[in-house]
Amino acid sequence: MRAVLEARQKAAAVRVEELDAELERVRAALAEAEEVLRRRVIGLEQYLEALAEEDAPAMAVVPQRKPVGPRRAVPHRDDAAGTEVLSVDYQALMAAALGAGADGLGARRAAVVLGWDSGSASRVEGARARLKRLVERGWLVEEKPGRFTLPAPEQDNAAAGRPSGGS
Repeated sequence: MRAVLEARQKAAAVRVEELDAELERVRAALAEAEEVLRRRVIGLEQYLEALAEEDAPAMAVVPQRKPVGPRRAVPHRDDAAGTEVLSVDYQALMAAALGAGADGLGARRAAVVLGWDSGSASRVEGARARLKRLVERGWLVEEKPGRFTLPAPEQDNAAAGRPSGGS
C-alpha cells in the first residue's frame, strides 16, 4: 500500500511541475499579447488623431510654395505691419492658428500645415520650434502648453504701447 501512495505522490508532483511550466509559458504569452495590444492602441490613437487633423477646415491651410532665395529671419511683431513680412511657411502657420481659434494650434497639426510628416517626431519638433519662434517674436501666444493661439486684442494694444482705456 505504501508503494501505491508514493507512486501517486510522485505522479502528483510531476503534474504540479508540468502545470507550473505551462503557467509560466501562458504568463509569457500574455505579456507579449498585452504589449502587442498596447502598441496597436497607440497606433490606432495616432491614426485617429491624424484623421481628425485632416478633417480640420481646409481654409486654414495656405497652399505650400517654397520661398525663393535665402531664408528670412522672423521679425518682431512690433516692427511689422502685417503677416506679409513673414516667410510663406510662417504665413501658413499664422493662417492655421487663425483657423484653430481658441483651441489653438498644436505642433502635430503645424507639421501637417507645413507639408511635413506628422508621424515623424523630428518634423513635429521642428514645427514646434517654429511656433515657439513666433511666440518669442510676439506673433502667437502659448497660454496652454503646446497650444498656440493669436494674441488677444488687449495684448495687441499693450504691445503697441497704446493705452487700453480708462481715464
